[in-house]
Parts: sequence; C-alpha cells; structure tokens
Amino acid sequence: MSALTGLPRRREPRSVLPWLAAPALVVFVGFAVVPLVGVFALSFTTWDGIGAIRLTGLTSWRAVLTDPGLPHALWVTFLVMAVSWVVQTPLSILLGTFLAGRQRYRAVLGVVYFVPLMLSSAAIAIAYEALLDPNFGLGAGLGIQALSQDWLGRPGLAFGVVVFVVSWQFIPFHSLIYQGGVQQIPKSLYEAAQLDGAGRIRQFFSITLPQLKYTIITSSTLMVVGSLTFFDLIFVLTEGGPGDATRVLALDMYKRGFQASLMGPASAIAVILVLVGLALALLLRRLGGRDADASQLEGA
Repeated sequence: MSALTGLPRRREPRSVLPWLAAPALVVFVGFAVVPLVGVFALSFTTWDGIGAIRLTGLTSWRAVLTDPGLPHALWVTFLVMAVSWVVQTPLSILLGTFLAGRQRYRAVLGVVYFVPLMLSSAAIAIAYEALLDPNFGLGAGLGIQALSQDWLGRPGLAFGVVVFVVSWQFIPFHSLIYQGGVQQIPKSLYEAAQLDGAGRIRQFFSITLPQLKYTIITSSTLMVVGSLTFFDLIFVLTEGGPGDATRVLALDMYKRGFQASLMGPASAIAVILVLVGLALALLLRRLGGRDADASQLEGA
C-alpha cells in the first residue's frame, strides 16, 4: 500500500509490445531468415534442382568467383543502379513537390501518375517490347523514322530502354514518398521565406531539399537495394541481351540456377546479392548521419 494515500499500489502492466511483434517476427524468420540460411547452405553444394544434394565445399564459390562473366554482370548491375538513381531521384523529387500542392487537379494527376504501380513488371515489359518493335511498333505506326530503330538489338539502346522502363515504373512510388515528406515541412518556413522575398526556386533549394534529407536517404536506399533484384522486367524485355549488355546479376543467377540447373553457383550469386545489398544499405544509412532515425523536422 502507498504510505501517503493508504491505497493499494497499482501494478505496472506488462508490456504487450513483444507479443504484438511476435507474429511479424515469426513471418520474417520463416520467409526471410530460413530461406537465406538455406540458400547459404546450398552455395556449398552441387545440385541440379531435382536429384540428390551433394556437399562439395567451395566448388560452387570457386566456379562463380573465377567466372569472367561475374565482373561484367556486377558492372551492369551497378550501372543500372547508378543511372536509374540519377534519373529517378530528381524527377521523383520534382513530381513529389508538385503533387504536394493543394490544387484539385494535382490529385487527379497523382492518380494518373501512379497507374504504373498497378501493373506487373512482366506486363510492362511486354507492352514496351511491342511499342519499340522497329517493324510493327509505335515508330512504324506513326511513320516516325527516329522511333523505328532496333531499340532492343543494339547494346547502348537496349541499356537505355531498360533504364527508361525501370524509371517509368518506379518514379511514381518514390514521388509518393517525397510527396509525404514535403507535406510534413512546416508551412511557417515558406511563409518566412516569402516575407524575406525568396521566390519559389530559392525556397525549393533553401527549404525543401534540406528538409528532405532523410527522405532522400530512405528513397535512395529502397531504390538502390531494389535495383539489385531487377529480374522479371529485364528477362521479358531483353533476356540479358543483346549479348550480355543487360545481363544483371539477378538474371545471371536465374540463368545459372533454372536454365543451366546449377543451383550451387546460383545460390552463391544470391548470397553475393544479399551481401552487396546489405553493404549498400549500411553505407546509405551512414551517409544519413547519426540523426537518420530522427524526424526530418527536428531542428527546423
């Protein structure tokens, strides 16, 4: 009992947060940790996907690491990642800032912009493959010679098409992230800037971009790590061609595992993808600084 009031002291209720998090933890372990451990174990075996699994040590790793095609696949993967980030980030910030306005027509435009998010990557790839056909595609139908090129048959053009289609599909998603970030910026900052005579461009570079620092880190992390898993769109659109011009690491993993029935080397590439993604995520988190977990409004 309390010495001051004479009333029985209330027991502190046990925290229920661990129990609420338990289902999510079970799902994460079952669908993320366990498969990852299994893939890591398979990278030390030889298996064709049907027969018996034989433990062969570092044989699969040596086959992957000594393959001259691995550096090229890594290079193409990082190139797609870098170029798509350069294309997507500025456009996503501009679109997100534009859609954060209060005009009614911007809500309609927002719905139109997000249409690509409702389409599957395979369907998008099939549509663009038909549109870019030099004989029966959009260029031939409109009689525009500049569009009637072998877009998917020349290495440089095929790479550009992949980056364009990837950006077209995912810019709406990142625009949505930036739209939410812009809407969280205090209006008082813009009002003060207007009183000081700052125009819209000056407000954008002096207020909007600095306040979106952590939003940019979050978007970039999703963009960079997600680009490591580009497979279905590239597989349907170019199958890694022409030659190996668009053969990214995820596609190389699929071809080794499901076309060549080399599950051991394919699992080794999967482990490499996980390690690269983890390293990039940690690097971007470090670039965000110690306050990356704090709100972007702190100190505003």
